[in-house]
Amino acid sequence: MGESVLSLDLRKHRRHSIRYPGYDYSLAGGYFVTIVTYQRRNLFGQIDRDHMVLSRLGMLAKNEWLRSAEIRKEIRLFEDEMVIMPNHLHGIVWIEQVNDCPMPLSGDVHPYPNGFLQKRGLLGSFIAGFKTGVSMVARRESDVLKVWQRNYYGHIIRNDTEYDRIMAYIQDNPRRWQEDELFGMG
Repeated sequence: MGESVLSLDLRKHRRHSIRYPGYDYSLAGGYFVTIVTYQRRNLFGQIDRDHMVLSRLGMLAKNEWLRSAEIRKEIRLFEDEMVIMPNHLHGIVWIEQVNDCPMPLSGDVHPYPNGFLQKRGLLGSFIAGFKTGVSMVARRESDVLKVWQRNYYGHIIRNDTEYDRIMAYIQDNPRRWQEDELFGMG
């Protein structure tokens, strides 16, 4: 007997994780992340002479990114380790163990300012909180109803050589905008 239409539809629309299988993304370390706007729209500004000129929404995203480290004691972010582009952002997120904020045991949760419960120290919950913060203000202060694409790309930074390569990529991103796979999408 054939498969039901429902099972075929579920297989067709199943999302595959882009995370490293079995890796605990609450472990202390550095993570290179890329977060893309909904439908890859150019919401955050434009490139002018190889420099990013942020729109109001771009400034909001940058400020929320940096403010996130003040909210989450286990997260460290540095302004020179991120770049906002017209339709995405790249940044390095450092998760570290803080004496008064130990790395989580399974199921350890705390309230996040947006009212959601977030697992402490997890990269995904940090990204979710950041995206929610930007989205809430964008809806309140503009006609943008959907800011972000679902999910994000995350890469574990394994050594200094990789860190140096990622930093060069971040710093060079505005100059290489026309070569970017996301150029012309928004």
